[in-house]
Amino acid sequence: MKALFVAAVALSAIHTAWGAQPLLTPAQLQPLLKKPDVRVIDIRDAKSFELGHIAGAVNAPYGKWRGPATNPGELPDQAKLTQLVQSLGLTPQTHAVVVSNGVDATDFGAMARVYWTLKSLGLTELSIVNGGMMEWEKSGQSTTQAPTRVQPSAYAPTFNAEWLATRNDVRQHIDLSNAALVDSRPDAFYQGKTRAPAAKVSGTLPGAQQLDFNQWFQPGTALFVDAQKAKSVAAQLQRQQGQDTVAFCNTGHWAATDWFGLSEVAGLPHVRLYAGSMVDWTQSKDTPQMAHQPSRGESLAYDARRWWDRTFKK
Repeated sequence: MKALFVAAVALSAIHTAWGAQPLLTPAQLQPLLKKPDVRVIDIRDAKSFELGHIAGAVNAPYGKWRGPATNPGELPDQAKLTQLVQSLGLTPQTHAVVVSNGVDATDFGAMARVYWTLKSLGLTELSIVNGGMMEWEKSGQSTTQAPTRVQPSAYAPTFNAEWLATRNDVRQHIDLSNAALVDSRPDAFYQGKTRAPAAKVSGTLPGAQQLDFNQWFQPGTALFVDAQKAKSVAAQLQRQQGQDTVAFCNTGHWAATDWFGLSEVAGLPHVRLYAGSMVDWTQSKDTPQMAHQPSRGESLAYDARRWWDRTFKK
């Protein structure tokens, strides 16, 4: 029995060693490009892609992975996601590597959000190019303007909601106080001093802790920290053992970075993403529960300033 246990542990270690790493440097990605099951997904706009991309990469602009302007964090419907995945030639066996511009910490959220979506669609071998295309070119790696043609797949994914939190889930967590709610936004949003254009109310979720997404990056760069530093960032959270952690922001973009850091790099279990986040929450027909909500007078003054800026500062 002991020998079987040791063998199982060894096999598990081997699998972990062979599994895709959530973050890849350009030098780590380069030799992987020769493998037929590796597919680089470039989520920049089409023009940027055409000007130069990693050889063999396919283009799937970030907007295709997002919802409408009224609720951008909302997931596209299953039919659109299936069509997108098939057009990229993806299957459960594909090692999908996501890359974007890499211009700043906010841009990383796009890669993290696509990574989260692909994981929810059944892909298990996933990576992000740390630093994006800026780091790829900075490290001296080559690009090409040659178009990439791939054979569409017949993969029909089923969305796994294990890493998704819905509005109803969040409402129950608030009522039962049984989850760590994590606001990924900077101070001005968390404190209710500003809000996203599509959000109807300023403030945060009741009982939410703040974990500004900017903390996951090496100072002054768009490079994600290593696993040791990520664990120290994650240690800031207060969470009872066994509880879910739910990351949210304005539209599930910055929160995707918190989800990625907590779940994929720091290795915390039961981390979920409220994809619609505060835009979705504040669009509820019922009066949404809020904390750090400004007074009615402050809200009216804020709306007046926004109207003035839109009207006269174009």
